[in-house]
Amino acid sequence: MMKNYNNGLCTKKGEMKQDPYHVIHKLPPGDSPYVRAKYAQLVEKDPEAAIVLFWKAINAGDRVDSALKDMAVVLKQQDRSEEAIEAIKSFRERCSKQAQESLDNVLIDLYKKCGKLEEQIELLKQKLRMIYQGEAFNGKPTKTARSHGRKFQVTIKQETSRILGNLGWAYMQQTNYAIAEIVYHKAQQIDPDANKACNLCLCLLKQARYSEAKSVLEDVLQGKVSGSDDPKSKSRAEELLKELEQFGSFVYTSSSPQLNLEDAFIEGLDKLMNEWTPFRSRRLPIFEEISPCRDQLAC
Repeated sequence: MMKNYNNGLCTKKGEMKQDPYHVIHKLPPGDSPYVRAKYAQLVEKDPEAAIVLFWKAINAGDRVDSALKDMAVVLKQQDRSEEAIEAIKSFRERCSKQAQESLDNVLIDLYKKCGKLEEQIELLKQKLRMIYQGEAFNGKPTKTARSHGRKFQVTIKQETSRILGNLGWAYMQQTNYAIAEIVYHKAQQIDPDANKACNLCLCLLKQARYSEAKSVLEDVLQGKVSGSDDPKSKSRAEELLKELEQFGSFVYTSSSPQLNLEDAFIEGLDKLMNEWTPFRSRRLPIFEEISPCRDQLAC
C-alpha cells in the first residue's frame, strides 16, 4: 500500500513546511489505481506490481492515456515488448485523440526492440503522411517534447527530418542501402545533423561510393553540420574515415545509369510510400519548401 505522509522542509523562519509526499517523489496526487501503479514503479521499484496496477487503472478508466503508455514502457523494460505491442493495439481505442501520437512513438520503439522492421517502416510512413496532411502535432506548428526531464519545443521541420532519419535507419537494417540513402538525403536537406550525415556516409560506403561518402563525412569533421562537436558523432566520423581510407582513392563506377537525387527520390518513395493519400491543400508550409519537384513526399 502506498505510504501517505509528508516530508518536512525548513523555511527561513525556522518553521517546518510540509511538502506532500507525491511532490517529493514526482507522483500524481490521490490514491487511485494509476497513482498506486506509479508508486510501485517509481518508489518501490517493483515493475511486476506496477504492471498489474496499470492494468487495473486501464480497466477502471483511470488516466487511461498515461496508464497504457506507462505500462508499455515498463513491459519493454522487462523484455516483454510483444505484450506491450498487443496491449497498445488492444486498448488504444480507449485513449484520447491527443494520446495517439505518443502511443505511436512508443510502438515504434517497441517494433525496433522486437526487430519488426516492416511494422516500424509502415508506422513511420504513416507519421510522415500525417505531417503531410497537416494532422501531426494536433494541427499545431510545434509541440512540447521531453528528454531527460527537460522540456523543449520541436518544430514540424525538425520532426519530419527526425522521422525520415528513423526511416532511413530501418531501411539500413534491411540492408536496403540505396533507399536508405535517398531518405537520408532528404532528411539532411530539411534539417541536417551529424548523426544522419554519418548514416548517409555508411549508406554510400556500403554501395562502394567512397568519394561521395568521404565528401559527406568531411562536413562532420569540419564542423559544418549540427552536432558535429558531439563526442559520439565525432568519434563515429573518425572511425568511418579510417574505414574509408582503406580504399584509398578508389572511385566506384556503375555500369547502370545513375539517377539524380530528385528522380531517385520521386521513384523510390513513390514505390515505398504508395499508401500516401493524394495532395491536400491544407498541407503545412514545410512541404512547399522541401518538394519543389512534384509532390515528393505525397506518394
